[in-house]
Amino acid sequence: MLSYVIVGSGYRAEYFGRVAQTWPAQFRALFLCRSEEKAEKMKRHTGVDAVLTAEAAEAFRPDFAVIAVDRGHVADVAAEWLERGYPVVTETPVGDTEEKLERLQRLEENGAKIVCCEQYHRQPILAAGLEAVRQGKIGTPQTVYISLMHDYHAASLIRRSLLTGKENYTVTAMRQVSPAAETDSRYGAILDGRVTQEVRDLALVKFDSGKMAFYDFAPLQYRSYIRSRHITVRGDRGEWSDTTLYALDEKHQPFRQALMPEIPERYRCLDTQYLRDLRKTWRPELFLDTLQDEYALATLLLDMEEYLSGGPSPYPFWEAAEDARFWLRLQAAL
Repeated sequence: MLSYVIVGSGYRAEYFGRVAQTWPAQFRALFLCRSEEKAEKMKRHTGVDAVLTAEAAEAFRPDFAVIAVDRGHVADVAAEWLERGYPVVTETPVGDTEEKLERLQRLEENGAKIVCCEQYHRQPILAAGLEAVRQGKIGTPQTVYISLMHDYHAASLIRRSLLTGKENYTVTAMRQVSPAAETDSRYGAILDGRVTQEVRDLALVKFDSGKMAFYDFAPLQYRSYIRSRHITVRGDRGEWSDTTLYALDEKHQPFRQALMPEIPERYRCLDTQYLRDLRKTWRPELFLDTLQDEYALATLLLDMEEYLSGGPSPYPFWEAAEDARFWLRLQAAL
């Protein structure tokens, strides 16, 4: 069984607590919070115990520390726990400045174990698409259109879907701000017609090999019934588009996967929040929910056992640093 201390008390920190509660045979966890109020909130929301001092957290004898603080402090808090002698699993991004990334890189070069909890490529439907690309089912990937997640998360999928590794690239970007209706939130559907400003970033990423990525995302897409999320990776023998693979088989015959239909209009009077969420999975576009996210995080944490025993990293620091640098370059280009 793996033990970890969760440093942080925000929305994302709760995910790691719920992972321990969902899979108690694999994980045991403890929160380290800055106040009694936050500690009580974590206990109440996740059922995981919490302490207020690093000394009390170390007495828990964790195998590693999960750094789930705000992104402006992730690198600094990670460095503190690395200097205490613990491997760390950091939230994304692993660092928000080049100086912080370089500091962590120096620590890693001196033997520190740093893993970033980039999880999207581990979500089941995305993992299946990436595996199809790796197996060459669409031939050599050349372009990706990604309107699925923001910044460093998108960078991870761009690199993995195009198989570009550490290849150099350039970024050209622009930002569009326009009105859009709010329809969903962390706390349920919004049905009063309120309007907000949708901030959408658009970017063209050109790799030295000639491969390209088209990035198109607005945070509103994370929770909306009128904004979909998409990924399309094109190669010379087919494409992976959302939940469908269009390709040629070994005999050069085309094939594709069927999609599920919508709920008939006559039954919409039975609508609930649960059915609204479920209905998203019946559309062509991707639906990536909290339970899939927690499963993806759990797979990464489970892989820590092998990593701590000398095996490969669940998400190497160089990849996390590349993700963060893409985000910094994107912001500079806007």
